[in-house]
Amino acid sequence: MAAKIKKGDTVVVLTGRDKGKSGEVIRVMPKENRALVRGVNQVKRHQRQTQTQEGGIVVKEAPVHLSNLALADPTDGKPTRVGFRFQDDGTKVRFAKRSGDLIDG
Repeated sequence: MAAKIKKGDTVVVLTGRDKGKSGEVIRVMPKENRALVRGVNQVKRHQRQTQTQEGGIVVKEAPVHLSNLALADPTDGKPTRVGFRFQDDGTKVRFAKRSGDLIDG
């Protein structure tokens, strides 16, 4: 199936501790159905000191399941579903079902 959420997209969290927050997708893991979103689902991890890195408690993002994310509509920023359509030149593009606007291209 084609990817509805890609790296660089702005998404909104639908459920969980960070419900309502939005952020940019840093990385998508399609095999696990998860994505890393900047500023969402932050956890604290103890980091051991190395030659290149400082030790201590590090705050970083944990992956979020794709079912808990929705793409932000380009017009108003509210969550929307994603559809696919073909352009006249034959290229496949994503569009927001809420407003009908194109997402890429």
